[in-house]
Amino acid sequence: MMECIDCEYSIEGNGPPLFLVHGIGAARNTWRFAMPILREHFTVITYDLRGHGVSPKPQSEFGLDELVDDLERVRERAGIEQAHFAGHSLGGMIGPAYARKYPNRVRSLGVLSTAAFRTQDDSDKVMGVVKAMERDGIPKILRTLTDRWFTDSFIEQNGQIVENRLKQVIETDPDIFSNIFRIYASVEMSPWLQEIEHPALVLTGENDGGCNPRLNKQIAEAMPNSELVILKDYKHSLLLEAGEIVAENLVRFMSK
Repeated sequence: MMECIDCEYSIEGNGPPLFLVHGIGAARNTWRFAMPILREHFTVITYDLRGHGVSPKPQSEFGLDELVDDLERVRERAGIEQAHFAGHSLGGMIGPAYARKYPNRVRSLGVLSTAAFRTQDDSDKVMGVVKAMERDGIPKILRTLTDRWFTDSFIEQNGQIVENRLKQVIETDPDIFSNIFRIYASVEMSPWLQEIEHPALVLTGENDGGCNPRLNKQIAEAMPNSELVILKDYKHSLLLEAGEIVAENLVRFMSK
């Protein structure tokens, strides 16, 4: 069995515990625009996934199971018995998978901008991005993803945030990035999502190409205790472009 990794984590705020799980090639600072609201209502635990931010790099290839066990290790080290969990993109797969393996630890879920029920065409497209990155290099393909992640007006007005996001991806170890993107591309939650009975907020952007409302509607329908929210006009990088709105929705849903 592969060992879990002691990921670096931070704790801020007051209230019921909430663990936040970021996506591919990001780090815990990707939640920074949501944090001012979240820490007013929750004790918020953010962490860097293995090989991301300042967390240690694994020595060998890993899958979703290892990422789930890393999260469980953060929970143990933080000394928290039960909490709310929210994840974005790949983090939106880690959260439900964690709830499936450790159901008694979870009070509710935030499933943000993630994918399930992909058609063959959906899967081919996302694997095409993986293969293009492996063939042509991450920096070259990354430029083509910018307009999938951010709205045009945000790119125009917040160039530095966009550049920093691209830089963060480019500075991620390419083997880690490729490994983690393959997990995101290949994991299919549809066979087991109906097992997740925790209250779940499923939230995405109206124009998120990879995690569009069609898929999120199916995710919400599969989870027996869920609510679907689609944010008008937004694309994939909700945490950077609409962090406050995401936070407000999490507070509203998880405070019920």
